[in-house]
Amino acid sequence: MNKIFASALMAVAMLGSVSEAEACSNFIVGKKASVDGSVMCSYSADDYGMFQYLCHYPAAKHAKGEMRKIFDWDSNKYHGEIPEAAETYNVIGNINEWQVTIGETTYGGREEMVDSTGIMDYGSLIYVALQRSKTAREAIKVMTTLANTYGYNSGGETFTICDPNEAWIMEMMGKGAGSKGAVWVALRIPDDAICAHANQSRIGKFNMKDKKNVMYAKDVVSFARSKGWFKGKDADFSWKMAYAKPDFSGRRFCDARAWAMLNHFYDMSPYLDWALGKNPDAQDMPLWVVPNKKVSVKDVENVMRDHYEGTPLSVADGSDIGCGIWEMPYRPTPLMYKVDGKQYFNERPVSTQQTGFVFVSQMRSWLPREIGGVFWFANDDANMAAFTPVYCSMTERPECYNTPGVDAVHFSKKNAYWVCNMTSNMVYPRYSLMFPTLKEVRDSLDNSYFAAQAGVEKKAQELYAQNPQAAVKYLNDYSVEKAQQMLGRWNQLFEFMVVKYNDMIIKPTDKNGTFKKTPYGLGATPVRPGYPEKFAKQLVKQSGDKFLVPEEKK
Repeated sequence: MNKIFASALMAVAMLGSVSEAEACSNFIVGKKASVDGSVMCSYSADDYGMFQYLCHYPAAKHAKGEMRKIFDWDSNKYHGEIPEAAETYNVIGNINEWQVTIGETTYGGREEMVDSTGIMDYGSLIYVALQRSKTAREAIKVMTTLANTYGYNSGGETFTICDPNEAWIMEMMGKGAGSKGAVWVALRIPDDAICAHANQSRIGKFNMKDKKNVMYAKDVVSFARSKGWFKGKDADFSWKMAYAKPDFSGRRFCDARAWAMLNHFYDMSPYLDWALGKNPDAQDMPLWVVPNKKVSVKDVENVMRDHYEGTPLSVADGSDIGCGIWEMPYRPTPLMYKVDGKQYFNERPVSTQQTGFVFVSQMRSWLPREIGGVFWFANDDANMAAFTPVYCSMTERPECYNTPGVDAVHFSKKNAYWVCNMTSNMVYPRYSLMFPTLKEVRDSLDNSYFAAQAGVEKKAQELYAQNPQAAVKYLNDYSVEKAQQMLGRWNQLFEFMVVKYNDMIIKPTDKNGTFKKTPYGLGATPVRPGYPEKFAKQLVKQSGDKFLVPEEKK
């Protein structure tokens, strides 16, 4: 996301960064790197105060001369109009009926390159391209043509653009106010590789002669050279060094997340120094790596739940008082703060409380396209929610992902965003105490969806052979059913945890989750867990003898 947070900007500016809010995270998997041959990608849309739903653009035919109004995805500001395409495709979330999926992360880059007069912002590029593209390559062409024709009114952006056969990463920037143009470069991720990006430009040098796997603006080098940002041979040109050179914040808050995501499947220890951000001579990270095992949808979901566990950047080990009493792997905003005139920072992991929605898109070329695309969707922090299946042919949304009258300032227990946030915000400050209960329900739901997938899709294929529309309706009904069941289960979870953990105690339950009672019908005596050992030791170390119980003389 690209919404500007004034406090974050001020803090980041002190370190000389040109990036805006450290927001989203993307992970990409080539078809030969996945367990089943699917192309996969993920996207966490992160922004404080952002309310999100599952968007839908129905397929349509448009008359010649029909215009489309463009509103900025972040601010909802009206930018202008562009002509509609003769035909547009069905889009549900960030996937369309052809299984094309697009995600993004904002890196900002050089502020003077933003075209404040342009019509197309990065969000509009995504959703217009999804409505007009049958392949990832076609989406790249649509997006770059729109930016060059109508102007690009956003900062530097990294896009994930995938279809059932190919995965691409594209970076784009405007050329200044009134330019009505953009510079960009797009690279195809090798089929056997994985890639990640997280609000820091990731594309360095690229092979301009590889026309099969590399696309770029004709003036991508000459524009930088004309501004004095690059001198040398075209072959030595590095996109990010010219347009968005990494600094401390770009590495520690952004590239560190990409490092952590790749580290699940590849030994990234040689690049730890880069992720830590403090050594200017550190070895830069590769754009993509070949994983040490095949990657599944479940693996990608777990990647999006990462808090740097098991690494030197971990915020989940209870080693400092920032974790609170119950080892919370989340930190308050802003990312940086001052104490006694010195600047300090919080780690920024992949999984974060400001997530509006997160998805894992699974695109499969061997199935009918209406069945092959599954958009696994969660309407909150990935760590604190279950991903429900949404098939790419879906035309009717679950009420919980599109609740009438509900928004960022209007709550409803019928709405997944609010119910999931209501539950996660109760868990955050008592994480080690309460999270195991949430995780048990989360994983049970996730595993039930995976267990049912083969049977559901077998039936859908049988229906498809007789009547494709019957298969589409079946998958639509299934997706709605699972989402609404998730909402019901999450409401139950919230109520259960309110009772179980009321007043920082634990009310005992049997193996079926039923609260125990005394022989006289009252609630059984609760357990009072007190401080975890790590926190108790830190408290004593900080307070000394202040709370020491004196030994009584005998």
